[in-house]
Amino acid sequence: MAGLLKQLYWDLKHRNGRFQYFQALLIDVPGKFGQSLRWKIYRGYFGKVGEKGVIHQDVRIRNIQNLFVGENVFLGESNVIQAAGGVELGDNVLLGPGVKIWSANHKFDDPERPISEQGYEFKKVIIGSNVWIGANAFVMPGAVIGEGCIISAGSVVGGKTIPPFKILAGNPARVIGSREGLKNVNETPHEETGDSH
Repeated sequence: MAGLLKQLYWDLKHRNGRFQYFQALLIDVPGKFGQSLRWKIYRGYFGKVGEKGVIHQDVRIRNIQNLFVGENVFLGESNVIQAAGGVELGDNVLLGPGVKIWSANHKFDDPERPISEQGYEFKKVIIGSNVWIGANAFVMPGAVIGEGCIISAGSVVGGKTIPPFKILAGNPARVIGSREGLKNVNETPHEETGDSH
């Protein structure tokens, strides 16, 4: 019993350890109250954070001190973010349910040693502003996703750079379209009606 209490003491002594206990207590608090409570408590632990955001139920964050979050970020239900190597989310990023973002991976270069003994490789993930990542997508270490991109549900984005305003899908994720120029295409001329809107 003394050993368990000693482990608890060391967990609570460190900032990241304290966050893990808060997260365990708050992870399933429902409704708008739960979203607001998580945002209020978690924001003190982020590396950097905007004023407004939403954290849905069952969001799991590791190494929150290395997670840098912009304004009006939406963390969807059951997101998992491993920020050991650093993760940056720009303004107005939307993460659908089940999205996973990883910035660390096991090293495996030595076939003679167990992978669990070879340590980790850390690569920052950068997600630009106004990006929407669909449900159950997986963003791997080293990925840089440009502003305005859409990642389709279930996609796996490898550690590469995606130019702004692209639409990606698949495993591995490939560019299947572009949002560039859509604003001009979707605009229709308005007749002069005298309205001032």
